[in-house]
Amino acid sequence: MTDRYAVIGNPIAQSKSPVIHMAFARQFGQDIHYEAILAAPDAFERTVRAFIAAGGKGMNVTAPFKLEALALSDHLSERAQAAQAVNTLSFTQDGIQGDNTDGFGLVFDIQHCLGRLLAGQRVLVVGAGGAARGVLLPLLRARPASLLVVNRSADKAQALIEPWKHDQPIAAGGFAAALGGRFDVVINATSAGLSDSVLDLGQDLYAPGALAYEMVYGRETAFMADARAQGAAVVADGLGMLVGQAAESFRLWRGVMPDVTQTLNQLR
Repeated sequence: MTDRYAVIGNPIAQSKSPVIHMAFARQFGQDIHYEAILAAPDAFERTVRAFIAAGGKGMNVTAPFKLEALALSDHLSERAQAAQAVNTLSFTQDGIQGDNTDGFGLVFDIQHCLGRLLAGQRVLVVGAGGAARGVLLPLLRARPASLLVVNRSADKAQALIEPWKHDQPIAAGGFAAALGGRFDVVINATSAGLSDSVLDLGQDLYAPGALAYEMVYGRETAFMADARAQGAAVVADGLGMLVGQAAESFRLWRGVMPDVTQTLNQLR
C-alpha cells in the first residue's frame, strides 16, 4: 500500500509541502502520497485522528495549529519541547510523536546551502514570537560566539531566552540593544515581511561579509531591502529553510535524508 502523508493548516492552498515531499520521494524512488488538508479552526484534532484512522503515517503542521499539535502529541522531542510548538507529527504504535524541524531547516540552509558556518559568529535574531522560539535551540547548538534576541518588547525577548541564559552565550533586549552591533548573521524572525512593515533596527548592523536572513520566502521584504542598502554581503529569504525543515520531516518518517539543494533548484 502507498504510505500517506499530509500537511494540515488553515489556509493551506498556498503550501508548497506536497510539491516538496513528492520531489523527495522521487529522489529515492519511494511510493508515497502527500496531500494538503484544510482543517476548520475548531477541527484540528478531529481531522488528524480521521487521517490516522484512514492509515496516515505522518503530518506536517502549519499555522494556526502548531500549538494544538503540541497538545495532541503523546511524546515530544527535545526540539519540540524547546520550541513549545510542533510542526511534524509521526503516527506510530507508541502513539503520536511530536517534533519541530523549523530550527533544523534554518541552520541547515545557512550552513549547508548558503555555506556560512555559525560557529564563532555573532548572531542577531529579530523577534520573540513562535518563529524565534522554534529556532533558538538549533542555533545555540551551532556554537555561535554570541546570540542576541531583540524585540520591540524587551520583556518578551528576555522571557524567550530564560531557559538558556544561565549556560549559553545568549542575551536579549529591545531593538536598541542591536544598535551598532556589527553582526555576522542577522535573522528576521518577525512577521513584518508578510506586511512590508519596516523594522527600525538602526545603522551599522552588519559586519563585513554579513548574512541577512529573512524567514519569509517568495518576496523581497523591507528587511531584505534595508539589508542590501546597509551593505549585507548575502541576503537570503526563507525558501531554503522551508525545504530544509521538510527534508528533516521526511528523514524522520522515511529514514533517508533528501538532497535539499536539488529540490531548491527545482523550486527556484
